[in-house]
Amino acid sequence: MTAFPQVEQCRQPDQDSGHRFDLERRWAAGLSLGFEARAEVVRGEETKPVTRLAHRKHHGPLRVQRPFYPEGRNGCCHVYLLHPPGGLVSGDELRIEASVGEDAHVLLTTPAAAKLYKADSHGVAWGQHTRLQVANNGILEYLPQETLAFDGSRGEQTTTIELQTGAKCLGWEILALGRPASNLPFVSGHLEQRFRLLLDGRPLWLERQLMDPAHPRFKGHWGQGGATVQATLWVVGLEDESGAIEALREALPANPRWAVTRRRGVLLLRYLGQERNEAWALCQQAWELLRPALTGQPASVPRIWLT
Repeated sequence: MTAFPQVEQCRQPDQDSGHRFDLERRWAAGLSLGFEARAEVVRGEETKPVTRLAHRKHHGPLRVQRPFYPEGRNGCCHVYLLHPPGGLVSGDELRIEASVGEDAHVLLTTPAAAKLYKADSHGVAWGQHTRLQVANNGILEYLPQETLAFDGSRGEQTTTIELQTGAKCLGWEILALGRPASNLPFVSGHLEQRFRLLLDGRPLWLERQLMDPAHPRFKGHWGQGGATVQATLWVVGLEDESGAIEALREALPANPRWAVTRRRGVLLLRYLGQERNEAWALCQQAWELLRPALTGQPASVPRIWLT
């Protein structure tokens, strides 16, 4: 069974959470999920392990739909993370935690893009914090739809992934700044992203990124270079990283807006450009190519992406 301690209980909101509109305003929501692989008996015979959502706790507007099994009863468990408001405003604080037990296989995604709205007149920031744990022989695919940051948005986004030896993980994060199609570029605001990927408690990849249009890095060629869309895809657990990199270079469209590399057992694909659709297509194509090598199963597109 999983060696992880049970995911921490969702922190309850303060008594005055959501009922004030000054510098101390805060609307808190949390979601805690735990997945286990369970052998089940059908017609008197024990079946192969089935991934089940064994633990679920929430407060505030964070939910999950019932698990789906589009790849068969013994296949990957697909779960959709739901945030009915659809976006973050000043004072919002979301905490999402999920643990994947030994031999379990889970795909987490979202039904739509997340929106980061303009800060209020007090400049109060929002926060979104995600913590994912994967045990030995567990598999996690973390594939949220993109995040759209509106002009003037202020907040902090953190992602922490804790793996045990033998765990496998494939995921991505896609961020689009501003709404250029509506002639509303990202010209003010302040976003901070922090990413931590750990193996047995030791860091494999740590990253901190600030996005501030007023900083020279935002438009400098040595930094963001004026790009409004960025994406990062990571994979841990591939048996042949070099072969996977060559396959990506052969299959994906050749252009200077993406690159792929590997370091310390982590394969990384990066995109920096101007087109959300291009970034999404690149990540999805890479996932469809890498998933069979990682899990032994062909890619199964979540149905929610097609609606």
